[in-house]
Amino acid sequence: MKLKQNIYFVGAGGIGMAALVRFFLSRKCNVAGYDRTRTALTDALVNEGAEIVYEESASLIPEKYRNPDDTLVIYTPAIPANHEGLCYFQNNGFEVLKRAAVLGMITRGSKGICFAGTHGKTTTSSMAAHILHNSSVGCNAFLGGILRNYNSNLLLSETSPYTVIEADEYDRSFHHLSPYVAVITSTDPDHLDIYGTEEAYLESFAHFTELINPEGCLLIHEGLKVQPRVQEGVKVYTYSRDSGDFHATNVVYGNGTITFDLVTPEGVYPNFELGVPVEINIENSIAAMAACYLTGAIQPDDMYYAMRTFMGPKRRFEVWLKEEGENGRVVIDDYAHHPDELRASISSVKKLWGDRQLTVAFQPHLYSRTRDFAPEFAEALSLADRVILLDIYPAREEPIEGVTSQIIFDNITVADKVLIAKEQLVEVVKEQRPDVLLTVGAGDICNYLPEICKPL
Repeated sequence: MKLKQNIYFVGAGGIGMAALVRFFLSRKCNVAGYDRTRTALTDALVNEGAEIVYEESASLIPEKYRNPDDTLVIYTPAIPANHEGLCYFQNNGFEVLKRAAVLGMITRGSKGICFAGTHGKTTTSSMAAHILHNSSVGCNAFLGGILRNYNSNLLLSETSPYTVIEADEYDRSFHHLSPYVAVITSTDPDHLDIYGTEEAYLESFAHFTELINPEGCLLIHEGLKVQPRVQEGVKVYTYSRDSGDFHATNVVYGNGTITFDLVTPEGVYPNFELGVPVEINIENSIAAMAACYLTGAIQPDDMYYAMRTFMGPKRRFEVWLKEEGENGRVVIDDYAHHPDELRASISSVKKLWGDRQLTVAFQPHLYSRTRDFAPEFAEALSLADRVILLDIYPAREEPIEGVTSQIIFDNITVADKVLIAKEQLVEVVKEQRPDVLLTVGAGDICNYLPEICKPL
């Protein structure tokens, strides 16, 4: 990809956009952009050399980025079509590309290890990147979460042929990729505001499998509804926790740890230990290790250290507080925003602290997702002992008539439940003093964690 000297981002603070900001900064480009909200991530990008503004007025675009000949504009589909800055570039002859198209162009010359799925793709791709980075092979990686081991969502290597990519299905973004190894973790319907039907959603994943390099591999979770359409030459493997070409056996829980043996088509490799010991990470780690193994460049013996030292992405089962002693209070944060993710998150925490009372504070993400899955969210939340439900975080959406958190709240079967505005969260937690608190959602609930942990 021939780089222009000036790169402008419309929506610079999104997690996927931030990795590209960092990539272009590493290539010594001038980088500027807009985001609606100032966050710790945008502050980090500014410290690394990006110029970012927080108002959409076209007048705030720096002069350096007003020449179409030497400026590339990258935008996220979460930006409204009538955004003033985006319209300025579109109406004045600039090259304007979606984030996914640019990611596809950057990674096309490498061997892409692409992780797709409704849920699990951030953790699995981050695990794979950590494995490769800690091997002699190395990797480049564009991740959908800030990896706590590196405090970044971008890893770079001058020599590695491999690029680990979180393949996002939103707006069919992953159709811009050319996988060498493709992983599909799950295909539970989501983003129905884009796809409309489950059938269209599954078709999008089927098309993704057509893009795999003929010399490559598809690793797919057992039992998914999607019907792969791989090219001739592509090898197909399955995985799950308990069965498939790759799976776990001899799973042992104890003293806050999880260990298991990894079964591969060539043999069994014993005693892997998880750095983040929660139930769902058994399956996540199988997908990550299998993907690395299928490159042919990594052997299971290379993975023991990486799996044991993996700290996880921020906001994926991130432990914020763990007091000493049997009755010490625990606070965990998780990004789960789909009913199946929410159910898995709650179940994982209950398995680790099954004898303690679990309070779940959940912030629904998007009006459309709440409308589509309200009963399923309520069913998942009903696994908790106590529920604190927040108002919907709208993100890119306008309100939908009749869709509020109330339609979830009314169907939660737990007696101890409360529906509040997010501004009340810290005070409610302070009053309740929960044994184990799980905060969940893809919105801004995490911003309240520093204050939440103080009174506990």
